[in-house]
Amino acid sequence: MNPDIRVRFAPSPTGYLHIGGARTALFNWLFARHHGGKFVLRIEDTDIKRNTEEAMTAIYEGLQWLGLNWDEGPHAGGEFGPYLQSERTELYERYLKKLQDAGHIFEDQGALRFRSPHEHVIVDDVVCGKIDFDLSNPATHPDMTIRRPDGSWIFHFVNVIDDLEMKISHVIRGEDHLSNTPKHIEIFRALGATPPHYAHIPLILNRDGSKMSKRDEGARVEYYIRRGYLPAAVRNYLCLLGWSPKDNREKIDVDEVIRIFDLKNIGRSSATFDPDKLHWLNGEYARELSDAEFYDLAVARLKSS
Repeated sequence: MNPDIRVRFAPSPTGYLHIGGARTALFNWLFARHHGGKFVLRIEDTDIKRNTEEAMTAIYEGLQWLGLNWDEGPHAGGEFGPYLQSERTELYERYLKKLQDAGHIFEDQGALRFRSPHEHVIVDDVVCGKIDFDLSNPATHPDMTIRRPDGSWIFHFVNVIDDLEMKISHVIRGEDHLSNTPKHIEIFRALGATPPHYAHIPLILNRDGSKMSKRDEGARVEYYIRRGYLPAAVRNYLCLLGWSPKDNREKIDVDEVIRIFDLKNIGRSSATFDPDKLHWLNGEYARELSDAEFYDLAVARLKSS
């Protein structure tokens, strides 16, 4: 048990829960459960124009359907709240002033920008290994905006402040965020804080090698809920997208996954989403249902259609 292990899933409520986001949440949840730590749900709702209540509800319902209960966050509470970024403005103002007082912020046409030290930043990633990011050239690494002229916050800044304030120990997120990490480390260092450990997990691709997007059929968790898939089967399949138990097992109980889950067993190469394999796995779980369980699920499915 390690109560100092604290991870988070931080979705933006601008669309339905994507299968890639669900896999990210699952890996964070498994890591927290394996170590006896905390799994935090944080809603990054600073994009006021694109946020919707429907998307917020879909996030909650999707995680609950998959059995990914959060220890802290909306509806659960916790000592590091509030857990919606839209309710944390005073905190961001305080950290902004701290950076301004230390000379790390300058104004540019109404926007507030972070003055980069323009140096090499080494990211020691648990999955990807050590990567040297050369940020020394201002032409290729311009000073990033952290607050827009209209007063709204940029993702990079509030993301770092929340990870710092919520005492996040490990940031487990998609590989598409890897290039953001050196920028985040710069802000941590400017605040005199130690960055969390980072683990960037491989992207999920379609069978044709294209990146799985929100427009692809089957990319939303809601798709599987509406079609009567068993959450245990979907969760099991998501475990295998980038992580392996190292013994070629495909059907594996979640308690066993929690017991053996290790970030070091996450591969580097992209994971291919195979709907046929998920369909097969769902059938394997369905065969284990009792007659009464099958009947109840079938009736519920018919009523909802």
